Amino acid sequence: MVVVIDPQIAGVSGDMILCSLVDLGANKIKIIEGIRSCEKFLSNSTIKQIDFKKIEKRGINSLELILEINENIHERKGIEIKNAIISSTKEIGLSKRATTFAVSCIDTLISSESKIHGIPIDSVHFHEASSIDTLVDIIGTAIAMDDLALFDEDIICMPIAVGGGHVKFSHGTMSNPASAILEILKNSNLSIHGGYTKEELTTPTGASILVNLSKISLDYYPSMKIDSIGYGAGKKNFDEFSNVLKIIRGSQRNEFQLDDVKILETNVDDVSGEILGNLIEKIMSKGAKDVSIFNGITKKGRPTNLISVICDDNSMNGLLDVLVNETGTLGIRVTSSNRFVVPRTIHEVKLTLNGKEFVIKYKVSSFKGKDTFKIEFDDLRNISNVLNESIKETELLIRQEIMKLDA
Repeated sequence: MVVVIDPQIAGVSGDMILCSLVDLGANKIKIIEGIRSCEKFLSNSTIKQIDFKKIEKRGINSLELILEINENIHERKGIEIKNAIISSTKEIGLSKRATTFAVSCIDTLISSESKIHGIPIDSVHFHEASSIDTLVDIIGTAIAMDDLALFDEDIICMPIAVGGGHVKFSHGTMSNPASAILEILKNSNLSIHGGYTKEELTTPTGASILVNLSKISLDYYPSMKIDSIGYGAGKKNFDEFSNVLKIIRGSQRNEFQLDDVKILETNVDDVSGEILGNLIEKIMSKGAKDVSIFNGITKKGRPTNLISVICDDNSMNGLLDVLVNETGTLGIRVTSSNRFVVPRTIHEVKLTLNGKEFVIKYKVSSFKGKDTFKIEFDDLRNISNVLNESIKETELLIRQEIMKLDA
């Protein structure tokens, strides 16, 4: 299954995500009862009314959150809201995945404020996000995701419209998107664009929820069979477009998994083959997914080697250091890419071969109902040397033993 969150036009807020999930089929009564049981954890805040109702947003039939509250507070410490969310997850009995998600959302929100203002986490105060509706959005979304069993699905996010112009808030006037939005979305793998209006389209709470739901950003919808669509309405009205977030659930028409990677490339023309060979080993040891080196011709007929590395965000900075230190290159091109990969799992087995015991790792891939496996080459090479057999003979022997275990 696959879920697509589409904030390309209207951006995203916490209530828009929650409404989209309810419209997608999440149990409305369960969400309302769960939220009401949690209001006691935030002092000076009570919920007078909470409900979801159908409205029309410029021709789109969508779901809107009706939330009336009594609050006598304009500022609250971030840690107070976090403690309320933790208590809420226990009160409701959310799953481990939903609990981790909810806590991560508020942590993201607090961390962004901490970095922007240069203060410790415990000293962060919320102004705009101090209201109980922050808890409503996060806890409501956690309940809805749990109810729809979406935490195990591939969740894809289309480019996020953030709007333009400027925004006024507790610290004055700032260009839009505000610093909190940029900080939350930084290093998230999700992409943004301005959108079609000079107003705020994406809120900090909405962005915090979004980055904890999806790690995959695509410019186009994946190949999929659409099963259901949820339309979540925002509070604002625009002449240019419907202020509606879409969440689409369906099944992918292929058996591949989506993966988001970075590609690092650099050309070098004065590095020996020995250094390049050592470079490959170093790059793989630093967490790269793959590395290739291609021969080519550049300007003025000069021979060159194109080094291409596939990696994830976590290993990228370390790999950039390796490329510069080992080759002396003065520049590295970095691009983001999506790739489809065949699902695979790593297995480990203990085998006795020719009277000697070995622990062997092998990779099992599944495609169109057929499983195939491949033995890790490092294990294959080491066992080959110990047994004093060729690689081919050793591989055949190991494959036969593994197939006996699976029979």
